Amino acid sequence: MTIFSRLSDIINANLNALLERAEDPAKLIRLVIQEMEDTLVEVRSAAVRVIAERKELERRIAVLSRERDEWARKAEFALTRDREDLARGALLAKAQVVRSLDEAQLHLGHIVQGLEAQNADLAKLQAKLADAKTREKILINRRNTATAQLKLRGRLHDGRVADAFLKFEKVEQALDEMEGRVEAYDLGQARTLADEFADLEADQAVKDELEALKAKVKPNKTEN
Repeated sequence: MTIFSRLSDIINANLNALLERAEDPAKLIRLVIQEMEDTLVEVRSAAVRVIAERKELERRIAVLSRERDEWARKAEFALTRDREDLARGALLAKAQVVRSLDEAQLHLGHIVQGLEAQNADLAKLQAKLADAKTREKILINRRNTATAQLKLRGRLHDGRVADAFLKFEKVEQALDEMEGRVEAYDLGQARTLADEFADLEADQAVKDELEALKAKVKPNKTEN
């Protein structure tokens, strides 16, 4: 069973339990991410043990290789001394070492293949975990935005808000009425002598400014 099939079984079991209890979707997303993170830790811990086993096996292979070469050397040396019996014994010992060496090398090949597959699965799981975390942020932001919008819409359609605006309108109407009363006091009031002189002085000031402006503009027209 690969780590993905095992992880899928764990997540599906937990998701089904949460769905039956109608849990918050954010909890479901967090559960998936948590299971993936736990699986990463577990697989890495297992990989550490396998790597240690591989190193130990590599040391054993190195030792067996030296033993094989040593028995071959001894067999050759025995023949140079006309000790065929010793040469035969050295070759038998060498054969036993070679069998152990072959078994160790076969075991090492399986371990290396397993580590390579495990490394590929870890890379895929890390990529999926990063994607899940990105999606989690997006979904949480969308949920928060939707929640805020619902709260705002609820307040806008709240009867208390409508009552408040109705009260504002009543206050504005009351102020309009008060301002109307102020203006009503001025209706029919005769203009005073001071008002007449103020208007006259204002008219004279406008006329003086107009004459000055004409005197300034006319020479320009003559030059053109």
